[in-house]
Amino acid sequence: MKLSRKSYCKINLLLNVVGQRADSFHELEMLMLPVPIFDRLDFELLSHGIELTCNQPGIPNDSSNLACLAAESFTAKAGVTGGVRIHLEKSIPAEGGLGGGSSNAAATLLALNELHDQPLDQGTLHDLAAELGSDVPFFMQSQAAVAKGRGEIIDPVAPLDALDGKSLLLVRPGFGVPTPWAYQGLAKFPRAKNRPLGQANELAKNLANSSLTEVGDAFYNSLEAPVFDKFPLLKLIKQYALANGAEAALLCGSGSTVFAICPEAETAQSLGQAIEAEFGKQSLAQTVPLLGYFPNTVA
Repeated sequence: MKLSRKSYCKINLLLNVVGQRADSFHELEMLMLPVPIFDRLDFELLSHGIELTCNQPGIPNDSSNLACLAAESFTAKAGVTGGVRIHLEKSIPAEGGLGGGSSNAAATLLALNELHDQPLDQGTLHDLAAELGSDVPFFMQSQAAVAKGRGEIIDPVAPLDALDGKSLLLVRPGFGVPTPWAYQGLAKFPRAKNRPLGQANELAKNLANSSLTEVGDAFYNSLEAPVFDKFPLLKLIKQYALANGAEAALLCGSGSTVFAICPEAETAQSLGQAIEAEFGKQSLAQTVPLLGYFPNTVA
């Protein structure tokens, strides 16, 4: 049996670190938004083993890849026999803060559950997702959401009307930022890792009822503190975007991608061209519409 799935990415309109957990993870609150840029995964059931191939060199094909780890976790939990071959057509850049690996893991869980006639219920799948990584549970559902805990508590939000008709520009330079390093770097910035709780829900409420120009300043990412300190180019790109047509801009997750929200596609495309003229060719400079859902899961 075979199955193909699109595996979309995300941005964080807010990533607020509110403290340290007893399990060594950080306590988070995030407002996460689907982005219509995707990898494609093709699945084929095998008699045994888990195989992963990828169109991009350098992508690991063992359990250090979240898609492989998700397949291993699903197989063990569901008690199914046999294996799976996964081919990954990668478009989402690695170490860009866009959640591509986490999205691949979620797509793998959902695809294998479908291929094996739904042996696991949604609660069990969610628990597996949470064990795999902090962003994976977000990709198990279909819309903008507030995520809390270490990312496993997902609450979908009302439509963010302030974003209607806006265009998103994603800019990633030719280097990535490892997520573990970014969180470890918070040790030098105590104010960025002990923030008050409640900002994600407040931002979601305001984006549902106000204009972007009224609330754009409330976009916040605790990880900008360590990442901008080590990679000042990313701060310059954000500042340039805000000074040249963007209504809001922020580091995506742990970076290295910076996003800018613009009034319409023409402004976003012009801004992307201007950033490349100012800072040089980027590995990603792409404009997409802002959506409040993943196109592959909502009609």
